[in-house]
Amino acid sequence: MFSERPGHLADLAREAADAGAERLVVVGGDGSVNEVANGVAQRDVEIAVIARGTGWDFARSQGIPRGIDDAVDVALNGTTREIDLGRVHYHSWAGTDETGWFANVASVGMSGAIAQRANETSKALGGKVSYYWATLAVFVRWQTGEMRLTIDDETRTGRMIDVMVANGRYLGGGMMMCPQAEPDDGLFDVLLIGDVTRRDLLFTLPKSYRGKHLPHPRLELLRGRVVTVDADEPLPVELDGEQPGTTPVRFEVVPRALRVRVPSGQ
Repeated sequence: MFSERPGHLADLAREAADAGAERLVVVGGDGSVNEVANGVAQRDVEIAVIARGTGWDFARSQGIPRGIDDAVDVALNGTTREIDLGRVHYHSWAGTDETGWFANVASVGMSGAIAQRANETSKALGGKVSYYWATLAVFVRWQTGEMRLTIDDETRTGRMIDVMVANGRYLGGGMMMCPQAEPDDGLFDVLLIGDVTRRDLLFTLPKSYRGKHLPHPRLELLRGRVVTVDADEPLPVELDGEQPGTTPVRFEVVPRALRVRVPSGQ
């Protein structure tokens, strides 16, 4: 089955699960996985992924190989891993309060604009290069503002360009922004990116592809089950590379809400 419009994959996945499907094979990128996860969250069905998108960060976070033959082998002969999902309450672009899910990484702030720019430009050079240049292009124009956050019982307020809420380790075409994130531990890894300078970005961003950007004086890593973010001016919310709306937003971990086919031994 092929999707015909945004959100259609979620409907198709939900219909297949209702019809008794036990395993769904997703051929596509992080956006496709996100839609299917929104269709089958907390249902007794598992997904396998054949990564054909530009970023394929969900597959990378789960250790699923990108090669078609190897990915098909995992779909047929791999093992099932029950991972957490993030349930998100946000304000849609249409002005309504909505609820959605993310499987890998969500964010608030500059990342939403970066994902949008990367999605709107050519990705002929691959996901890593596309996201890298989109990051630089958006950063030089971004106006850093005050954010107000809670992470479980902790509170943070200050000037930040981004808040990343990670269930998986990778985003943006291979950046390992939260290198210790585990998708089945019942916790988010939450990275707060403060008012970084252009010099900070130029020296730190390349290190993120190796997970070597931490510790850093303008970055803070916390862990928690519930995260809320608000700001005086609405900020874009990004879910697995998609941009459905703005703040105010609330993220909560739902343990073991998605079953994923992964390589044996993980």
